Amino acid sequence: MQRLAQGWRLGGQPVALVPTMGSLHAGHMSLVKLARRKVGRKGRVVLSLYVNPTQFGPGEDFARYPRDLARDKKLCRAAGVDVLFAPRDKEMYPGSKDGAFSTFVVEERLSRRMEGVSRPTHFKGVTTVVAKLFNIVLPDLAVFGAKDFQQAAVIQRMVRNLNFPVRIVVAPIVREADNLAISSRNKYLSPEERWQAVVLRQAIQLAQRKVAASRKLLSASALRGEIIRFIQRRPAARVDYVEFFDPKSLEPVRQVGRGVRMALAVFLGKTRLIDNGQL
Repeated sequence: MQRLAQGWRLGGQPVALVPTMGSLHAGHMSLVKLARRKVGRKGRVVLSLYVNPTQFGPGEDFARYPRDLARDKKLCRAAGVDVLFAPRDKEMYPGSKDGAFSTFVVEERLSRRMEGVSRPTHFKGVTTVVAKLFNIVLPDLAVFGAKDFQQAAVIQRMVRNLNFPVRIVVAPIVREADNLAISSRNKYLSPEERWQAVVLRQAIQLAQRKVAASRKLLSASALRGEIIRFIQRRPAARVDYVEFFDPKSLEPVRQVGRGVRMALAVFLGKTRLIDNGQL
């Protein structure tokens, strides 16, 4: 992969990377489409497919995370992906079984809240594997989805802080017809849970309406309480967090108005889903 990328760069062909964990869906394909638009017909689009063990915590769904390489290959061919890069654990983390892999990349500010609280080791795994992918694929740009808003912000900070020559492009959230954000984990949902899962988007829309209707800033704690009560009306739903924050710094705000961003994580049964939106 590295030799291929070096050859493309020497030949003046821009390279775009779309990092994924596989189980591809319409959201991923939208990232591929955007990547192709950015690099043009003469450029190269690489989609990486790797279920990264270091971003899963104890008791999370690493073992059962959906995997279907044959289907993913077909989707990549149909989408015009130039290279599907699907490394194995022993290639990405050589020596990990005997302790010889001991170097990680850690972002220490933006990763402290929201997902960083609920999944303490998650971003350490994300930044490490993305840094490795950048060194392997040597992309001019990389495309991430806005559904993982905090992740995209952490990656952007890592790129700036560590001087990676990579432009980060963040693509809009792709949603199902009923407004549920498309996710590989949606496959876990039972029919009843799937019906109730739209509450994540409905909660964001409720907050947007509250902000639009108010002539003054709203109390974040009061609005959070109202949103949590709204979500908990669904029998299968259990709130992990609801946060209101500055979209640039990711710092929480005490008063909510236009331009503030809202993010939430909700369990539907055993399945944990996330979403976000601007208020």
